[in-house]
Amino acid sequence: MHESSDNAVIQPLRIGDKAPDFRARTTQGTFTLGELKGRWVMLMSHPASFTPVCTSEFIAMTRAEPDFRQRNCVLLGLSVDSLPSHLAWVDMVYERFGVEINFPIIEDPSLTLSRIYGMLDPTAHDSATARAVRVIDPEGILRASLTYPATVGRSIAELLRLLDALQEVDRHHVLTPEGWQPGQETLAPPVQTQQAMRQRGKTWFLHPVESSSRENR
Repeated sequence: MHESSDNAVIQPLRIGDKAPDFRARTTQGTFTLGELKGRWVMLMSHPASFTPVCTSEFIAMTRAEPDFRQRNCVLLGLSVDSLPSHLAWVDMVYERFGVEINFPIIEDPSLTLSRIYGMLDPTAHDSATARAVRVIDPEGILRASLTYPATVGRSIAELLRLLDALQEVDRHHVLTPEGWQPGQETLAPPVQTQQAMRQRGKTWFLHPVESSSRENR
């Protein structure tokens, strides 16, 4: 845990916690997280604007944004850089690569949001470790948390797969096995009684569930 500027202790954010609401300036105007209740949110921090890995990621994220939107998911970027720096970077990406980053990028020069969301080590004095993903569900609950080193880019395909898996779990109350892709078999939740265990047979601890037809998102 760590302390905020007013010395109030902040507990590390964990999966299953309510995501703290916030209001911040972004490249698309002032933004409040609570406005997105009822939608999935993928909050992605990055160390700084104008860096190679971040630029490659945000170009890919922009191109995949319709796929996230189809899944009722909003993309949000976050960096410790200032809003003017974000705006200049967005403009440069459009000028040099013809890609217009069409989702908000939040400024966090004080590191407040990065620390509250556990995207930065509490003892860090810069943003070098802040390459993280937090997935928030429509009820405002943190459902997944990923952290990468500053040197390694994230896989957009994996982020979409993760979102599909979380939504499948919610729709059908199942588990998803290793490498699960939409349309594949899922797994039944663990049994709770001896009777249920015997009914499932010898593979009671790894019981497949046939794929359901995909519902419209």
